[in-house]
Amino acid sequence: MSEQPSTRSNSLVSAETKITAVFVILALVSVYGTTAVTDTQWIHFAVLLGVGIIAPTFINEWRN
Repeated sequence: MSEQPSTRSNSLVSAETKITAVFVILALVSVYGTTAVTDTQWIHFAVLLGVGIIAPTFINEWRN
């Protein structure tokens, strides 16, 4: 007999992936916004790293 798939895996894209994708797009927009304010590259890198990687990782770990 075949088993029924779990109700949690109905979506093709997981919630963690959706959160990460939203924050990556937000990070790119934020870096574009910081270029209007400053030309300092380390600030662009810090915004990209913080918003695109650290924030979604923190949120996904907090949710679990």
